[in-house]
Amino acid sequence: MSEPVPAGGTGLDTQPGLETAQTPRATEDVAKRTNLREYGILGALIIIVLLFQVLTGGKLLQPDNVASLIQQNAYVMILAIGMVMVIVAGHIDLSVGSIVAFIGGVLAIAMVNWNLPWLLAVILGLAVGVAVGAWQGFWVAYVGVPAFIVTLAGMLVFRGLAIIIVGETIAGLPSGFVAISNGGLLGLLGYAGVLDVFTLVIGALAIAAFVAGQLRTRRTLRAHDLMVEPRGAFLAKLVVIGLLIAFFTWVLAASAIGMPYVLVIVAVLILAYAFLMNRTVFGRHIYAIGGNVHAAVLSGVNVRRVNFRIFVNMGLLAAIAAVVTTSRAGAGIASAGVNYELDAIAAAFIGGTAVSGGVGKVSGAIVGALIMGVLNMGLSIMSVNPAWQQAIKGLVLLAAVAFDLLNKRKVAGA
Repeated sequence: MSEPVPAGGTGLDTQPGLETAQTPRATEDVAKRTNLREYGILGALIIIVLLFQVLTGGKLLQPDNVASLIQQNAYVMILAIGMVMVIVAGHIDLSVGSIVAFIGGVLAIAMVNWNLPWLLAVILGLAVGVAVGAWQGFWVAYVGVPAFIVTLAGMLVFRGLAIIIVGETIAGLPSGFVAISNGGLLGLLGYAGVLDVFTLVIGALAIAAFVAGQLRTRRTLRAHDLMVEPRGAFLAKLVVIGLLIAFFTWVLAASAIGMPYVLVIVAVLILAYAFLMNRTVFGRHIYAIGGNVHAAVLSGVNVRRVNFRIFVNMGLLAAIAAVVTTSRAGAGIASAGVNYELDAIAAAFIGGTAVSGGVGKVSGAIVGALIMGVLNMGLSIMSVNPAWQQAIKGLVLLAAVAFDLLNKRKVAGA
């Protein structure tokens, strides 16, 4: 039995065989419309960055501010990766912020009170995250309680547990652990003037890997007679994204920490989960369930097992976010993680994940997280009242979802 093909699995959000029912010109027009969302999100990020660069008098893109942007928003990127998978499958997770606080408390207690080496404490924290994810996945997948209810309960339960176990702030964490979110790889290959050579090399490799991956994907689509982007749009995408990576790397190379450790962590997760969602049976099954759960069942997909694994994975990523957050703060704090679930959900939706499920990309969620991060940093540099910051982010989320729905209607009416 052939595996179900996910909606959005090719990055074009189209179904195989669509091009056979249309003329080449019509196929090209549909391809342009279906990629409008992806290009629009990236364009929105560029516009927002340029806008705040002007409004802040050039402060936004100062090297140390760019490094801080990554460090401060790494947790959003990490959680957004898992949230995309949850939403694509037709669920939601409201508990991740509380789980971050709970596991952060476990990490702090393990290192300060139990005197565990920080690496063992991190492994313990990851194990706790998997256990929490399995607990919630059991209720969703095998008992049949809606994910909204299970994770709402989890939000309350784990926030309460965080307050109980942490109590007062637990400080004095090992320097090696604190460096995870506050340090970087600097000077490994020397300097070219004021620029860190290692960071420049990583940037060049990232550009090469991106171009090679895009070319390989395009060849694969053509080999299976699937619709591809018009050549001009494809080349423009390679050039624009390549230049963005080059500029971003150049700025980071001039920062005080070079390549942030958390950026390395996030990059590895992006590559791993992009591969998982686009190239594995598990990823295709997630798209299939979100697209049409009844068809997925008839195709032989074990829906319960897939849903269980989705929440186990979300627990693991929440634990990684807890490591990053606790390291950044340098302490275990019971109030950590407040509104983290909303940030992750907003990043996923802004990044093009469909509210109804079945469509979503890891790369889109990362762009959505960056948009949220740039808004946060830009408004903070401008000393905008935090209440207005929340209001502005809410309007951006509403606009992103409205754009997604309007784009779908245009495609459906094509």
